[in-house]
Amino acid sequence: MYRGVSPRYLLSQDGPLHATATPHEVRLAWSGCGVEECCGALYMTVTRDGEHVVWAGWRDLAHQDFDLPELRFTAGRYEAEVLRAVEDRGWEWPAGAVARLLEAGLRGREDWLVGWDCELEGVWASRKEPDRIHVVLRHPRNGTDGDLPWLQFGMTLPILADPPSDQAERLEQRLTAGDPRATAEVWGGSHDAEQLGYPWPPVDPQFL
Repeated sequence: MYRGVSPRYLLSQDGPLHATATPHEVRLAWSGCGVEECCGALYMTVTRDGEHVVWAGWRDLAHQDFDLPELRFTAGRYEAEVLRAVEDRGWEWPAGAVARLLEAGLRGREDWLVGWDCELEGVWASRKEPDRIHVVLRHPRNGTDGDLPWLQFGMTLPILADPPSDQAERLEQRLTAGDPRATAEVWGGSHDAEQLGYPWPPVDPQFL
């Protein structure tokens, strides 16, 4: 059974469903544990072909014989529907809106993270946790390349009843005011990550 990719990523202003003459691949859904090689994920390639938009090149890494027929849409109607869907935020809950706006703001402030040798993995929200969001950073930048140690830092931030745009702006100002590593927690990393000077958090006895 497939689970659709969040509309937050499919339906952004510059999202992947917009079609151009240059083909590009779009991840539409994932399955099972989320590891594509194990349980699969659904991809297709979208391109503009004259007066049509084409979805083709369907694939799933976990099912090599997977195939679906080519789909063709009238380009004008297709783009109008994508734009309509982008403007429709009826699916979004308050914490999800804060996460989306905060991530966009932080990605526009990459110079802040460069100074601390970090990069933003993402800002996540879940309907199961409507009162909080999670900011995830990686240190050092490009730290998963090669055999060098790397760490994943995380912060859980509370969500209030204020307008999402106001909350996102306040959180952005707060986070960019200093070194994020000073207040974040170590959530993951490579086995030798303690070389970077940050101890691993204690292990909950129930997991021993």
